[in-house]
Amino acid sequence: MATIKDNPKDGSRNMRMSAKLNGEITEVKMVINHPMETGRKKDDFGQLIPQHFIQQLSVTLNGKMVLEAQWGTGIAKNPYLTFRITGAKVGDKLETNWVDNLGETGGGETLVVNSK
Repeated sequence: MATIKDNPKDGSRNMRMSAKLNGEITEVKMVINHPMETGRKKDDFGQLIPQHFIQQLSVTLNGKMVLEAQWGTGIAKNPYLTFRITGAKVGDKLETNWVDNLGETGGGETLVVNSK
């Protein structure tokens, strides 16, 4: 799995992702380190913790969009996402970008590898 480190300039967080080609199908897996707060949970002092969640996520394969998602507060902390695509080759680049409701951004990239 490729690991993306914190970027203090844009507030992005750690992210891990991998893309493994098996025949004609590439399985992409990613974990995004994000609190995904709903705005309904209280802290130890009884105060509501403000909403903080990923709103938009996009994934491109060699610059071509393969996945676009709009998320809300119903997604768990540190989201794990798996999906499959066709048409990828070993060495192709997958790039992920996301934006949350506070304007923080994150992302990462990985290359498609053979699963064998």
